[in-house]
Amino acid sequence: MADKPAAQIGLLIYPDCQLAAVHGLTDLFRIAGEWASRRAGEGPAPFVRISHWTASEDEGRVACTWDSHPGAPHVLTHAIAPPSLVAPDQMRPMPISAAWMKARHAEGGVLGSVCAGAFVLAETGLADGRRATTHWAFAQALAERFPAVQVAESRMVLVDGDLMTAGGILAWTDLGLTLVERLMGPSVMLATARFLLVDPPRRSQLPFAVFQPRFDHGDGAVLKAQHHLQARSADGPGVPELAAIAGLGERTFLRRFAKATGIRPVEYLQQVRVARAREALELTRDPVDQIAWKVGYADPAAFRKLFHRLTGETPTAYRKRFGIA
Repeated sequence: MADKPAAQIGLLIYPDCQLAAVHGLTDLFRIAGEWASRRAGEGPAPFVRISHWTASEDEGRVACTWDSHPGAPHVLTHAIAPPSLVAPDQMRPMPISAAWMKARHAEGGVLGSVCAGAFVLAETGLADGRRATTHWAFAQALAERFPAVQVAESRMVLVDGDLMTAGGILAWTDLGLTLVERLMGPSVMLATARFLLVDPPRRSQLPFAVFQPRFDHGDGAVLKAQHHLQARSADGPGVPELAAIAGLGERTFLRRFAKATGIRPVEYLQQVRVARAREALELTRDPVDQIAWKVGYADPAAFRKLFHRLTGETPTAYRKRFGIA
Protein backbone atom coordinates (compact mmCIF):
# COMPACT_ATOMS: atom_id res chain seq x y z
CA MET A 1 0.00 0.00 0.00
CA ALA A 2 1.20 3.51 -0.78
CA ASP A 3 2.29 5.60 2.20
CA LYS A 4 0.44 8.72 1.07
CA PRO A 5 -3.27 8.57 0.25
CA ALA A 6 -4.48 9.54 -3.21
CA ALA A 7 -7.02 11.74 -1.44
CA GLN A 8 -8.37 12.53 2.00
CA ILE A 9 -12.15 12.71 1.89
CA GLY A 10 -14.17 14.07 4.78
CA LEU A 11 -17.86 13.11 4.95
CA LEU A 12 -19.95 15.65 6.83
CA ILE A 13 -22.59 14.24 9.20
CA TYR A 14 -24.95 17.18 9.63
CA PRO A 15 -28.36 17.03 11.40
CA ASP A 16 -30.81 14.65 9.68
CA CYS A 17 -28.35 13.61 6.97
CA GLN A 18 -28.55 10.16 5.36
CA LEU A 19 -26.12 7.94 7.23
CA ALA A 20 -26.54 5.22 4.58
CA ALA A 21 -24.73 7.50 2.12
CA VAL A 22 -21.94 8.18 4.62
CA HIS A 23 -21.33 4.50 5.25
CA GLY A 24 -21.97 3.58 1.61
CA LEU A 25 -19.30 5.98 0.38
CA THR A 26 -16.94 4.70 3.07
CA ASP A 27 -17.46 1.12 1.85
CA LEU A 28 -17.23 2.15 -1.80
CA PHE A 29 -13.79 3.70 -1.35
CA ARG A 30 -12.59 0.73 0.69
CA ILE A 31 -13.68 -1.64 -2.09
CA ALA A 32 -12.02 0.57 -4.68
CA GLY A 33 -8.80 0.51 -2.66
CA GLU A 34 -8.87 -3.28 -2.56
CA TRP A 35 -9.31 -3.48 -6.33
CA ALA A 36 -6.51 -0.96 -6.80
CA SER A 37 -4.28 -3.11 -4.60
CA ARG A 38 -4.99 -6.18 -6.73
CA ARG A 39 -4.07 -4.32 -9.88
CA ALA A 40 -0.92 -2.82 -8.37
CA GLY A 41 0.73 -6.21 -7.80
CA GLU A 42 3.92 -5.74 -5.84
CA GLY A 43 3.97 -1.95 -6.22
CA PRO A 44 2.25 0.67 -4.06
CA ALA A 45 -1.51 0.92 -4.57
CA PRO A 46 -3.46 4.14 -4.36
CA PHE A 47 -5.91 4.40 -1.49
CA VAL A 48 -8.30 6.98 -0.11
CA ARG A 49 -8.36 8.07 3.51
CA ILE A 50 -11.96 8.53 4.64
CA SER A 51 -13.02 10.39 7.76
CA HIS A 52 -16.42 11.21 9.26
CA TRP A 53 -17.03 14.68 10.69
CA THR A 54 -20.05 15.19 12.91
CA ALA A 55 -21.50 18.69 13.08
CA SER A 56 -23.15 19.87 16.28
CA GLU A 57 -25.01 22.98 15.17
CA ASP A 58 -26.26 23.75 18.68
CA GLU A 59 -22.82 23.34 20.22
CA GLY A 60 -21.09 25.19 17.41
CA ARG A 61 -18.46 22.64 16.50
CA VAL A 62 -17.51 19.94 13.97
CA ALA A 63 -15.40 17.02 15.17
CA CYS A 64 -13.85 13.97 13.53
CA THR A 65 -15.70 10.92 14.83
CA TRP A 66 -14.21 8.18 12.62
CA ASP A 67 -11.07 7.78 10.52
CA SER A 68 -10.08 4.96 8.18
CA HIS A 69 -6.38 5.73 8.68
CA PRO A 70 -6.04 7.45 12.07
CA GLY A 71 -2.86 9.03 13.28
CA ALA A 72 -1.60 11.58 10.78
CA PRO A 73 -3.00 15.13 10.80
CA HIS A 74 -5.94 15.69 8.47
CA VAL A 75 -5.43 17.59 5.25
CA LEU A 76 -8.75 17.08 3.52
CA THR A 77 -8.69 17.19 -0.26
CA HIS A 78 -12.49 16.74 -0.47
CA ALA A 79 -15.39 17.57 1.86
CA ILE A 80 -18.77 16.10 0.96
CA ALA A 81 -22.26 16.87 2.29
CA PRO A 82 -24.42 13.73 1.89
CA PRO A 83 -28.19 13.72 1.24
CA SER A 84 -30.72 14.79 3.84
CA LEU A 85 -33.47 12.52 5.12
CA VAL A 86 -35.85 15.48 5.41
CA ALA A 87 -37.17 17.67 2.61
CA PRO A 88 -35.53 21.07 2.02
CA ASP A 89 -38.43 22.94 3.62
CA GLN A 90 -37.66 21.08 6.84
CA MET A 91 -33.90 21.62 6.70
CA ARG A 92 -32.88 24.28 9.17
CA PRO A 93 -30.00 26.66 8.43
CA MET A 94 -26.65 25.03 9.17
CA PRO A 95 -24.09 27.81 9.59
CA ILE A 96 -21.64 25.60 11.51
CA SER A 97 -21.65 22.90 8.81
CA ALA A 98 -21.38 25.52 6.07
CA ALA A 99 -18.51 27.28 7.84
CA TRP A 100 -16.65 23.98 8.18
CA MET A 101 -17.02 23.28 4.47
CA LYS A 102 -15.95 26.81 3.60
CA ALA A 103 -12.84 26.42 5.74
CA ARG A 104 -11.91 23.19 3.96
CA HIS A 105 -12.32 24.98 0.63
CA ALA A 106 -10.03 27.78 1.83
CA GLU A 107 -7.40 25.12 2.58
CA GLY A 108 -7.55 23.94 -1.02
CA GLY A 109 -10.18 21.22 -0.72
CA VAL A 110 -12.84 20.34 -3.27
CA LEU A 111 -16.40 20.61 -1.98
CA GLY A 112 -19.07 18.08 -2.91
CA SER A 113 -22.72 17.38 -2.19
CA VAL A 114 -25.35 14.76 -2.93
CA CYS A 115 -29.08 15.48 -3.33
CA ALA A 116 -30.27 17.95 -0.66
CA GLY A 117 -26.71 18.22 0.60
CA ALA A 118 -26.52 20.94 -2.06
CA PHE A 119 -28.41 23.22 0.34
CA VAL A 120 -25.58 22.93 2.88
CA LEU A 121 -23.03 23.54 0.14
CA ALA A 122 -24.98 26.54 -1.17
CA GLU A 123 -25.08 28.00 2.34
CA THR A 124 -21.31 28.50 2.09
CA GLY A 125 -21.87 31.07 -0.67
CA LEU A 126 -19.21 29.37 -2.76
CA ALA A 127 -21.75 28.12 -5.32
CA ASP A 128 -22.96 31.64 -6.11
CA GLY A 129 -22.64 32.24 -9.84
CA ARG A 130 -21.72 28.57 -10.30
CA ARG A 131 -23.58 25.59 -11.70
CA ALA A 132 -24.79 22.94 -9.28
CA THR A 133 -27.25 20.07 -9.31
CA THR A 134 -29.55 18.51 -6.73
CA HIS A 135 -32.49 16.11 -6.74
CA TRP A 136 -34.83 17.12 -9.56
CA ALA A 137 -37.70 17.51 -7.06
CA PHE A 138 -35.66 19.99 -4.99
CA ALA A 139 -34.29 22.08 -7.86
CA GLN A 140 -36.89 24.82 -7.65
CA ALA A 141 -36.51 25.11 -3.88
CA LEU A 142 -32.73 25.41 -4.25
CA ALA A 143 -33.10 28.10 -6.91
CA GLU A 144 -35.57 30.05 -4.77
CA ARG A 145 -33.54 29.82 -1.56
CA PHE A 146 -30.20 30.51 -3.28
CA PRO A 147 -31.02 32.53 -6.42
CA ALA A 148 -27.34 33.16 -7.21
CA VAL A 149 -26.77 29.44 -7.80
CA GLN A 150 -27.25 28.25 -11.38
CA VAL A 151 -29.26 25.07 -10.81
CA ALA A 152 -28.66 22.40 -13.48
CA GLU A 153 -31.44 20.04 -12.44
CA SER A 154 -31.05 17.58 -15.32
CA ARG A 155 -27.50 16.59 -14.40
CA MET A 156 -26.83 13.52 -12.27
CA VAL A 157 -23.24 14.55 -11.51
CA LEU A 158 -21.81 17.97 -12.23
CA VAL A 159 -18.09 18.56 -11.78
CA ASP A 160 -17.11 22.23 -11.87
CA GLY A 161 -13.49 22.33 -10.77
CA ASP A 162 -13.53 22.80 -7.01
CA LEU A 163 -17.25 21.96 -6.71
CA MET A 164 -18.82 18.54 -7.32
CA THR A 165 -22.56 18.03 -6.97
CA ALA A 166 -24.76 14.99 -7.54
CA GLY A 167 -28.51 14.71 -7.98
CA GLY A 168 -30.67 11.95 -6.50
CA ILE A 169 -30.63 10.56 -2.99
CA LEU A 170 -28.76 7.46 -4.19
CA ALA A 171 -26.48 9.45 -6.48
CA TRP A 172 -23.73 9.07 -3.88
CA THR A 173 -22.75 6.01 -5.92
CA ASP A 174 -22.36 8.20 -9.01
CA LEU A 175 -20.34 10.82 -7.12
CA GLY A 176 -18.21 8.16 -5.44
CA LEU A 177 -17.46 6.34 -8.67
CA THR A 178 -16.65 9.63 -10.38
CA LEU A 179 -14.06 10.31 -7.69
CA VAL A 180 -12.68 6.77 -7.91
CA GLU A 181 -12.18 7.20 -11.64
CA ARG A 182 -10.35 10.48 -11.12
CA LEU A 183 -8.21 9.25 -8.22
CA MET A 184 -7.55 5.60 -9.12
CA GLY A 185 -8.30 5.33 -12.82
CA PRO A 186 -11.16 4.04 -15.00
CA SER A 187 -10.28 0.35 -14.62
CA VAL A 188 -10.59 0.51 -10.82
CA MET A 189 -13.84 2.47 -11.16
CA LEU A 190 -15.34 -0.14 -13.49
CA ALA A 191 -14.18 -3.01 -11.26
CA THR A 192 -15.76 -1.30 -8.25
CA ALA A 193 -19.03 -0.69 -10.10
CA ARG A 194 -19.17 -4.34 -11.25
CA PHE A 195 -18.50 -5.60 -7.74
CA LEU A 196 -21.27 -3.40 -6.33
CA LEU A 197 -23.62 -4.33 -9.19
CA VAL A 198 -24.28 -0.67 -10.03
CA ASP A 199 -24.00 1.24 -13.27
CA PRO A 200 -20.99 3.47 -13.93
CA PRO A 201 -21.69 7.14 -13.19
CA ARG A 202 -24.91 8.26 -14.88
CA ARG A 203 -25.11 11.55 -16.72
CA SER A 204 -28.73 12.63 -16.46
CA GLN A 205 -31.68 12.73 -14.06
CA LEU A 206 -34.15 13.46 -16.86
CA PRO A 207 -35.48 9.87 -17.22
CA PHE A 208 -36.40 9.88 -13.52
CA ALA A 209 -37.84 13.39 -13.23
CA VAL A 210 -41.61 13.71 -12.92
CA PHE A 211 -43.48 16.89 -13.84
CA GLN A 212 -44.80 18.45 -10.64
CA PRO A 213 -46.99 21.44 -11.52
CA ARG A 214 -47.50 24.10 -8.88
CA PHE A 215 -51.11 24.67 -7.81
CA ASP A 216 -50.45 26.50 -4.53
CA HIS A 217 -49.27 29.80 -6.02
CA GLY A 218 -52.40 31.71 -5.03
CA ASP A 219 -53.33 33.08 -8.47
CA GLY A 220 -56.90 31.91 -8.97
CA ALA A 221 -57.10 33.03 -12.59
CA VAL A 222 -54.03 31.03 -13.56
CA LEU A 223 -55.30 28.06 -11.58
CA LYS A 224 -58.45 27.97 -13.75
CA ALA A 225 -56.25 27.79 -16.85
CA GLN A 226 -54.12 25.05 -15.30
CA HIS A 227 -57.16 22.96 -14.50
CA HIS A 228 -58.33 23.35 -18.10
CA LEU A 229 -54.89 22.37 -19.40
CA GLN A 230 -54.81 19.27 -17.23
CA ALA A 231 -58.28 18.19 -18.36
CA ARG A 232 -57.99 19.05 -22.07
CA SER A 233 -54.27 18.66 -22.81
CA ALA A 234 -54.88 16.40 -25.81
CA ASP A 235 -56.96 19.17 -27.42
CA GLY A 236 -54.02 21.57 -27.28
CA PRO A 237 -55.73 24.67 -25.89
CA GLY A 238 -53.94 27.79 -27.08
CA VAL A 239 -53.18 31.06 -25.30
CA PRO A 240 -56.36 32.86 -26.45
CA GLU A 241 -58.55 30.06 -25.08
CA LEU A 242 -56.61 29.84 -21.80
CA ALA A 243 -56.58 33.62 -21.35
CA ALA A 244 -60.36 33.71 -21.86
CA ILE A 245 -60.85 30.97 -19.27
CA ALA A 246 -58.64 32.92 -16.87
CA GLY A 247 -60.57 36.11 -17.62
CA LEU A 248 -57.37 37.98 -18.54
CA GLY A 249 -55.88 39.69 -21.55
CA GLU A 250 -53.34 37.53 -23.38
CA ARG A 251 -50.24 39.55 -22.38
CA THR A 252 -51.35 39.73 -18.76
CA PHE A 253 -52.17 36.03 -18.79
CA LEU A 254 -48.74 35.06 -20.18
CA ARG A 255 -46.97 37.15 -17.57
CA ARG A 256 -49.01 35.84 -14.65
CA PHE A 257 -48.90 32.23 -15.83
CA ALA A 258 -45.10 32.28 -16.05
CA LYS A 259 -44.83 33.97 -12.64
CA ALA A 260 -47.18 31.45 -10.99
CA THR A 261 -45.94 28.22 -12.58
CA GLY A 262 -42.37 29.05 -13.56
CA ILE A 263 -42.89 28.10 -17.22
CA ARG A 264 -44.85 29.29 -20.26
CA PRO A 265 -48.22 27.73 -21.20
CA VAL A 266 -46.76 25.92 -24.23
CA GLU A 267 -44.05 24.36 -22.05
CA TYR A 268 -46.65 23.43 -19.44
CA LEU A 269 -48.76 21.70 -22.11
CA GLN A 270 -45.71 19.79 -23.37
CA GLN A 271 -44.89 18.62 -19.85
CA VAL A 272 -48.45 17.44 -19.21
CA ARG A 273 -48.54 15.54 -22.50
CA VAL A 274 -45.16 13.89 -22.01
CA ALA A 275 -46.09 12.93 -18.43
CA ARG A 276 -49.13 11.11 -19.80
CA ALA A 277 -47.08 9.51 -22.54
CA ARG A 278 -44.58 8.26 -19.95
CA GLU A 279 -47.38 6.67 -17.97
CA ALA A 280 -48.70 4.93 -21.09
CA LEU A 281 -45.21 3.67 -21.97
CA GLU A 282 -44.77 2.33 -18.44
CA LEU A 283 -48.16 0.65 -18.05
CA THR A 284 -49.34 -0.38 -21.55
CA ARG A 285 -48.04 -2.01 -24.70
CA ASP A 286 -49.75 0.50 -26.99
CA PRO A 287 -47.65 1.44 -30.05
CA VAL A 288 -45.65 4.65 -29.68
CA ASP A 289 -47.47 6.32 -32.59
CA GLN A 290 -50.82 5.56 -30.96
CA ILE A 291 -49.63 7.00 -27.64
CA ALA A 292 -48.43 10.12 -29.45
CA TRP A 293 -51.88 10.58 -31.01
CA LYS A 294 -53.70 9.99 -27.70
CA VAL A 295 -51.72 12.64 -25.87
CA GLY A 296 -52.24 15.18 -28.64
CA TYR A 297 -49.54 14.81 -31.31
CA ALA A 298 -50.59 14.02 -34.86
CA ASP A 299 -46.93 13.97 -35.95
CA PRO A 300 -45.14 10.99 -34.29
CA ALA A 301 -41.73 12.35 -35.30
CA ALA A 302 -42.39 15.63 -33.50
CA PHE A 303 -43.57 13.69 -30.44
CA ARG A 304 -40.44 11.54 -30.40
CA LYS A 305 -38.22 14.61 -30.66
CA LEU A 306 -40.02 16.37 -27.80
CA PHE A 307 -40.05 13.21 -25.65
CA HIS A 308 -36.30 12.81 -26.06
CA ARG A 309 -35.68 16.45 -25.19
CA LEU A 310 -37.70 16.29 -21.98
CA THR A 311 -36.68 12.82 -20.78
CA GLY A 312 -33.26 12.27 -22.32
CA GLU A 313 -34.41 8.99 -23.91
CA THR A 314 -36.43 7.82 -26.90
CA PRO A 315 -39.91 6.44 -26.16
CA THR A 316 -38.73 2.93 -27.02
CA ALA A 317 -35.69 3.15 -24.74
CA TYR A 318 -37.83 4.63 -21.97
CA ARG A 319 -40.33 1.77 -22.20
CA LYS A 320 -37.52 -0.79 -22.15
CA ARG A 321 -36.12 0.78 -19.00
CA PHE A 322 -39.28 1.52 -17.05
CA GLY A 323 -42.13 -0.45 -18.63
CA ILE A 324 -43.86 -3.03 -16.47
CA ALA A 325 -46.63 -4.10 -18.84
